[in-house]
Amino acid sequence: MRELLTDLERWRETGVPIALGTVVQTWGSSPRRPGAKIILASDGKIAGSVSGGCVEAAVAEAGLESLKTGQPQLLHFAVADETAWDVGLACGGSIDVFVKPLDLKFFKLLRTAWLDDSPSAHATIIRGPADILGREMLVREHEVSAGYIGGGWDERVYQLANEALVTGVSFRKELNEDIEVFVEAITPPPTLIMVGGVHIAVALVSLAKTLGYRTIVIDPRGAWGNEVRFPHVDTLIQAWIDEAFGQVKITSSTAIAMLTHDPKLDDPALKIALNSPAFYVGALGSKTTNEKRRERLLNEGLSELQLARLHVPIGLEIGAQTPEEIALAVMAEVVCSHRKQSQLSAENEAKVIS
Repeated sequence: MRELLTDLERWRETGVPIALGTVVQTWGSSPRRPGAKIILASDGKIAGSVSGGCVEAAVAEAGLESLKTGQPQLLHFAVADETAWDVGLACGGSIDVFVKPLDLKFFKLLRTAWLDDSPSAHATIIRGPADILGREMLVREHEVSAGYIGGGWDERVYQLANEALVTGVSFRKELNEDIEVFVEAITPPPTLIMVGGVHIAVALVSLAKTLGYRTIVIDPRGAWGNEVRFPHVDTLIQAWIDEAFGQVKITSSTAIAMLTHDPKLDDPALKIALNSPAFYVGALGSKTTNEKRRERLLNEGLSELQLARLHVPIGLEIGAQTPEEIALAVMAEVVCSHRKQSQLSAENEAKVIS
């Protein structure tokens, strides 16, 4: 959704009616996960994707119809359907997409949630009677921030939204045999924090941004951590470790890479990182360097369990030699860790749905 916000805001300012399509469940080989979105303007503009190209045309047609009638629609496409070849699912799998006219007043609040680093949950009635179909609720910090469901379902939907807040998992749930809700967990975007403005970090910033990560470089040394070396980094912090980490928020969507080879910077940063919810913590250095680091950190109170989280030597083993190749190895390991976390979330999602 974040990648669509610029287009949404620009279209909204022109006054053109907009429909929003959201993947609410997939089976088999469907290429997009629940929560994937497409936006459709009444003048024919389209942005985003719900299937990697398979069913976009059919969803766009339904979106235009919803804009004309004002009625949301729950769409189902499957390989077993006679329309499978037409919509591009002949390779297998199925997908459910919910399409509704965009509520501009609600969108303003939803946009804030997507741009914020605080977890939120967005609940939408995707099947039910006309008077509540498409009703939405936004829950932030375990409080209802906007919207209501009605029909006596507000408390139940609020409970489910809080479940998504805690687990970070999006899911579809029946409220009764006639009513279903889709609850989307809005989690912070992945962020890569690099401690040390070394040459590897210069390459790593560019690669991470290409892959959609927010980038933060921390280095108190002016010769290393400066805007000339890092003109494209999202955030550059020229401060010592305790002060620097006081300026950032570490979440389960954060990766942290220690790149300095300097214990005065790496060690205090590792003590913070290994006590945080970061999904990845890695440190540059040989096995010998790491053994010395490990002994120091154990003496300073870190546990064996905490140190077991540390990826050392940092990066996947690809025979990297140049700073650019090392950056590639580091980013590959970060992405691998992030995908493993996503897979675990998907397994949790399946448990929630069942």
